[in-house]
Amino acid sequence: MPYHFTIKSQRYVFDDLKTLLAKATPFRSGDALAGLTASSYEERVAAQIALADLPLKTFLNEVVVPYETDEITRLIIEEHDAGAFAPISHFTVGELRDWLLSDAANTNTLEELADGLTPEMVAAVCKLMRNQDLILVAQKCEVVTQFRNTIGLHGNLSTRLQPNHPTDDAKGIAASIVDGLLYGSGDAVIGINPATDSPAAVANLLNMLDGLISKFNIPTQSCVLAHVTTTLQLINQNAPVDLVFQSIGGTEQTNRSFGISLSLLDEVYEAALSLERGTVGDNLMYFETGQGSSLSANAHHGVDQQTCEARAYAVARRYSPMLVNSVVGFIGPEYLYDGKQIIRAALEDHFCAKLLGLPMGVDICYTNHAEADQDDMDSLLTLLGVAGCNFIMGVPGADDIMLNYQSTSFHDALYLRKVLDKKPSPEFEAWLLKQQIMDGDGNRLPIHAEHFLLNEF
Repeated sequence: MPYHFTIKSQRYVFDDLKTLLAKATPFRSGDALAGLTASSYEERVAAQIALADLPLKTFLNEVVVPYETDEITRLIIEEHDAGAFAPISHFTVGELRDWLLSDAANTNTLEELADGLTPEMVAAVCKLMRNQDLILVAQKCEVVTQFRNTIGLHGNLSTRLQPNHPTDDAKGIAASIVDGLLYGSGDAVIGINPATDSPAAVANLLNMLDGLISKFNIPTQSCVLAHVTTTLQLINQNAPVDLVFQSIGGTEQTNRSFGISLSLLDEVYEAALSLERGTVGDNLMYFETGQGSSLSANAHHGVDQQTCEARAYAVARRYSPMLVNSVVGFIGPEYLYDGKQIIRAALEDHFCAKLLGLPMGVDICYTNHAEADQDDMDSLLTLLGVAGCNFIMGVPGADDIMLNYQSTSFHDALYLRKVLDKKPSPEFEAWLLKQQIMDGDGNRLPIHAEHFLLNEF
């Protein structure tokens, strides 16, 4: 059905729900590339006002991607929790925004609400919010997950230690891992993007990580970020798989471009559970997302990239993952042109995922051909820390020499923990104290040449 609003005798008409959502979205290069943006600032305001008056129940009756042809739409509708939705079912999108910003929306009420929200609802309310609103609401959310340690507690900030190497050289990877551990990184996961998806090469990396974690009794989990079909093959060979990784998108067609489906994810999830490798919990999936993936695959169905991104979180939520992160600036300036767009998108992604009950982290990053620099990333790093982001990346020197993009460093995590008085996960912090890597105030201790990590690894 069409939606409309009039400003100064100018009547703006939006043909359907996906058009209204797209026109209400803050400007970004990807939506402009797709021809979905508002034609003027005034039209964007008109769309936002019309969106604010839209009842939330509309999203249960009108879909943005056809139900009959898209399994993600079917997942969203069929797994919606009507009971959790009931307390806010009479709200409009604007009223949801006001309630989220009020004291009535606290950690407990937001946790109870999560399954009653659809991705399109949270995408819609996101479009009505300033950056500070996105930070305030996300900071109220606490999403805790466990495998060999506990991630996501208020007051904690975790890191993925990302020791990538362009040829998967074991010595190069090992040097990066030791460097990261000595700076207190690695409690979210020690995760390697392999240079090849060869099962044999991935198995070698898995065995290396498993040996390291076992030898030094490190309370963390490993992941080699191979395609799920490779991981499934290795699970069936009883390889030491901790977390199962996969990139996901917000439409069935996007996921087909990644070579996956819900049925395949179901299969690998059940297989990984059967290994029973977790010690304190069984959250074992690790998903990565990013605005623009559906557009780059020509699989967006005319839906704006922020709404497509939020729909990917419905896929992630199905599997109670340990970690989810948006690789926000990785896809390039065609989708998020500059530092301002990257910062806004990252805050949107974090807000939407947390509202939907996901343990959200962000790869605070950019490519070298984007109009962004490390100062932009410092600003975003700080904003996400205030917003309660579950984890960030730890890359040697913030420069990934295998994937060729700029991210955050081990030092950046130390900075953020210091200025915001945040700690690693409790189990990992205890290990850092025991190994005399950190003191009780989170300060990094001097490392001498005889330190066990430098000599035994």
